[in-house]
Amino acid sequence: MSGGAFFDTSVPLYLLSADPARCTRAEALLAEGGTLSVQVLNEFAAVARRKPALAWPAVEDLLAGLKQMCHVVPLTASMHERAIGIASRFGLHVYDSTVIASALEAGCTTLYTQVLQHGQRLDGLTVRDPFR
Repeated sequence: MSGGAFFDTSVPLYLLSADPARCTRAEALLAEGGTLSVQVLNEFAAVARRKPALAWPAVEDLLAGLKQMCHVVPLTASMHERAIGIASRFGLHVYDSTVIASALEAGCTTLYTQVLQHGQRLDGLTVRDPFR
């Protein structure tokens, strides 16, 4: 899946938003397909259980939908090592760096996130704020 989009946790979380414009935007982006990591799925589940306090069956249904729409990459030791290097070089949090490393190892060229600066380039990966 080279050259595609990688989604940070914020994009699927907007599926749960009370903001109809952001929810619609998240739905449209995810429907186009792309990639996300097991880390993103885990973060999504944790937040969905905490903030809207969804029951496990609802969370599991949402996760199944995400897995059908997107390619899911596992976390690997090489991603971890790459993430530590990215965190060190760019002064980023290790979790954000792990998302970046996952996107790069999946061959993606665009990272949709609200955590990093829109337009920022990291090792060939372009950051896009999908709700800007």
